[in-house]
Amino acid sequence: MTSPSCEPIIVLVVEDELLVRMSAVDLVEEAGFVALEAANADDAMAVIEGHDTDIHIIFTDIDMPGSMDGLGLARTVRDRWPLMRIIVASGHRTPAQADLPSGAAFFAKPYDYDQVSETMRRMVS
Repeated sequence: MTSPSCEPIIVLVVEDELLVRMSAVDLVEEAGFVALEAANADDAMAVIEGHDTDIHIIFTDIDMPGSMDGLGLARTVRDRWPLMRIIVASGHRTPAQADLPSGAAFFAKPYDYDQVSETMRRMVS
């Protein structure tokens, strides 16, 4: 899938569990997007800051090792890159709506691939 300017839609998948991350990358690519990967929030920040084209969506787990969890990453992304769309997922907890940045979507794991794909498409349309 491409944006109106024919640029690819880029989704950064942030997940510390390798197999879950690989599955999420497959979901992103099967939906027609380009996937980038990061194992934690610190890696994700380095990818975002070092990427020469726009990352359109960040798809992050909540519970990860490092200096911040996925909710902290989501808030940081919203503050620094307000146009980036955010999807948060967790298999361990459900955040209150007030804990999510404005406009962010939440999915409980195991999430429905079709629902996540549709949410991504809606976010970039």
